[in-house]
Amino acid sequence: MKKAIWSILLIVAMAAIMTACGGNKEGNVPANGQGGAAQTDQNTAAGNNGTGGEEPAKEEESGTQKITYLDQEYELPAKVERIVIAGAVEAMEDSIVLDVNPVGANSFSGVFPPLFESITKNAVSVGEKTEPNYEAILSLKPDVILGSTKFPPEAAEKLSAIAPTILYSHVSTNWEANLKLLGELSGKQEQAEAEISKYKADLVAAKLEVGDSLKDKKVVVVRLRGGQMYVYPANVYFNPSLYEELGLAVPAEIAAAKAQEALSVEKFAEMNPDYLFLQFSPDENKDTPNALEELQANPIMKSAAAFKNGKAFVNVIDPLAQGGTAYSKIEFLKAAVEKLKN
Repeated sequence: MKKAIWSILLIVAMAAIMTACGGNKEGNVPANGQGGAAQTDQNTAAGNNGTGGEEPAKEEESGTQKITYLDQEYELPAKVERIVIAGAVEAMEDSIVLDVNPVGANSFSGVFPPLFESITKNAVSVGEKTEPNYEAILSLKPDVILGSTKFPPEAAEKLSAIAPTILYSHVSTNWEANLKLLGELSGKQEQAEAEISKYKADLVAAKLEVGDSLKDKKVVVVRLRGGQMYVYPANVYFNPSLYEELGLAVPAEIAAAKAQEALSVEKFAEMNPDYLFLQFSPDENKDTPNALEELQANPIMKSAAAFKNGKAFVNVIDPLAQGGTAYSKIEFLKAAVEKLKN
């Protein structure tokens, strides 16, 4: 029965797409005041916005525009006014930075959490991060869907059958390309460039503020998920901000991590960091709601340097933040430097 319903939906979706490609798309009124994206001839993932000559007029006539993101070209409506974010929490974070209001976005346990309330006041839930609601997405008649590079191929195919779909990168090193993409889609290219420049300037100031005071200190970010502590490689989560950008020494345990790796209490005690940034979200610990309190009360944890010296900090940034986005980097830099300089 579900397969039959889905087949019907796909047929309807494909018909809508064919109509849109012919320039006769109806019912796509601007949502939440978002303007159309500027025309572009972007040639690189981080490329420059704007074109010359007669290309923008030709694109307007055809009703489409072509953009390039991370070396892949996409054909979109000439004006992108209805953005749906399905699965890409990174895109939701970037939307906070640029004040972009999607018509549909991920919910978390059925609601939009406070972190995203500024951009979701008029948005419709289109399912959870890993479970898109295709019927809800279809009903919103999106101009573009921002999916996630974490999606399996079948999910991406279903989304592409509804509207042009771009898989938004979850890799932290692509944070600039991500923000520029959203800036291009929303007509806020200049704002995206300005935010990137400001962050880089703030980083220079932060490095001067911290100085050499942490030269021999061990600084670690730990994430508590399902009641278990995890660490990440040096180029994942918030780690690039600490090690690559602020220039702090990479602890051996972090350098050895190949992916998200579980960390026992005993291993944590062996690592014995001088500074600890501990991220805990109830949404990620539904079956172990008391995990944070139990961890903080554990005698082994309490004996570690960070805890003994009052340098263990919980949720210096919203625990739903992904770490490798413009929003995460901006907010974490401010919070981390404030803690590290004392």
